[in-house]
Amino acid sequence: MAACCSFQRALELGHKNAQAQQEFKNANAVIEYEKIAETDFEKRDFWKVVFCMDCALEYSPACHRFKILKAECLAMLGHYPEAQCVASDILRMDSTNAHALYVQGLCLDYEDCIEKVVQFFVQALRMAPDHEKACVTCRNAKALKAKKEDENKAFKERNYKLACELYTEDLGIDPDNTKTNAKLYCHQGMVNSKLRKLDDAIEDGTNAVKLDDTYIKSYLRRGQCYMDTEHYEEALELKKSKRKDYYKILGVDKNASEDEIKKAYRKWALMHHPDRHSGAIAEVQKEEEKKFKEVREAFTILSDPKKNTRYDSEQDLDEEGMNMGDFDANNIFKALFGGPGGFSFEASGPGNFFFQFG
Repeated sequence: MAACCSFQRALELGHKNAQAQQEFKNANAVIEYEKIAETDFEKRDFWKVVFCMDCALEYSPACHRFKILKAECLAMLGHYPEAQCVASDILRMDSTNAHALYVQGLCLDYEDCIEKVVQFFVQALRMAPDHEKACVTCRNAKALKAKKEDENKAFKERNYKLACELYTEDLGIDPDNTKTNAKLYCHQGMVNSKLRKLDDAIEDGTNAVKLDDTYIKSYLRRGQCYMDTEHYEEALELKKSKRKDYYKILGVDKNASEDEIKKAYRKWALMHHPDRHSGAIAEVQKEEEKKFKEVREAFTILSDPKKNTRYDSEQDLDEEGMNMGDFDANNIFKALFGGPGGFSFEASGPGNFFFQFG
């Protein structure tokens, strides 16, 4: 009997030791992912940081610190809706989380919502006065807002030389703010064209599209400069620049299967659905609605074999009754998500929401 008891005790201890050893391995793995992420963040390899944080969250799914670092990197990569979702989830549980408030402000800042962004950084600094990143980014946002007024004034007064100098100064304020800097390059190109510095204006346009290849105005202005300098072949890019990259909008390869296209549509339609952002500020709501429409439009073309073939061959989609007015976006959404009663969004406050399936 004593021998049986001793054997049972040995089994219990062995089980506990095995469990402790596994927990120890898991802890070491998390520490290793943190170290790699810290190094890669300094190297600005943000995708690798996102990967490391995803791995660490498998071991510690409730860790806000890992989630915030992932969200910050997503914002730096231009994936603003995803970053905002992570930050919103945290703020729903902890409305005083300064790091989450900072990420929300960072996304608005980099989406060029300059009129509303400062309040998020101010709120973050109230919660954590020593939050260095919030302090620096808030200062940059205020500087850009003040300079914008000076630039507009100089342009209206046709003081193009001064306006160009101001744009150049602004471009040095925050190199990571790609959307704002793309606009600054575009505006600088406009004043350079006014000064008849057409080669400089073309270079400004090129710099703008490098930062934001969806910024149509920069293509248009650069195309006009090509025309003015008699570079007609380069000016032909104008028509191509107006053509949307539906594969890029859905984030799929040109050889994507029908299932992959549907899966991508579901993902981005949910991400940008207007109801999901009903508690956001007006600028964000407008931007998300625009993206939602682009996602629906992309799915309409790529999911239809005939339209897809014409699109891939760069033919006009408006010909032969293939214009974009021949589809009902709501029907598409209902078809993939089950229709009324099958899917809904519910908001629980600014930036907070959850999905309901049933």
